[in-house]
Amino acid sequence: MVARSLSELETIVRNQICRVCSHRLERGECGLEEPDACALFRLFPYVAKAIQRTSSDDIRDYVQAIREDVCARCFGQAEDGSCENRRLVRCSLDAYLLWVVDAIEEATNKKFDREVLATLRYVDPADWVCGKGLC
Repeated sequence: MVARSLSELETIVRNQICRVCSHRLERGECGLEEPDACALFRLFPYVAKAIQRTSSDDIRDYVQAIREDVCARCFGQAEDGSCENRRLVRCSLDAYLLWVVDAIEEATNKKFDREVLATLRYVDPADWVCGKGLC
């Protein structure tokens, strides 16, 4: 595994995620009314740590780590663990989680088996961890 600073990881993730984000404006900048409210980057230190502590080829393990380590700290999550922003696909962290995991894993030379992803059937992201009561 390659050691990367938090700043390096954030730059890598910004370069990969922001360019495809649905909130991006034609001119290239963030189109959120409050760009600092973006959960992905507002809570990035926790995001990076959650992904780095997880070692799995099952994306659900990463989702669970994010729910436990990041979402639990987010002002958007209700006490029961539900999140209206996630439900309405307004959370950039949740919407782009697979790509965020992939970017951090690649940047640190961890091996996330992309072949496994090709064999998975589509599952609505809302159902990834709902069976575990983590929605």
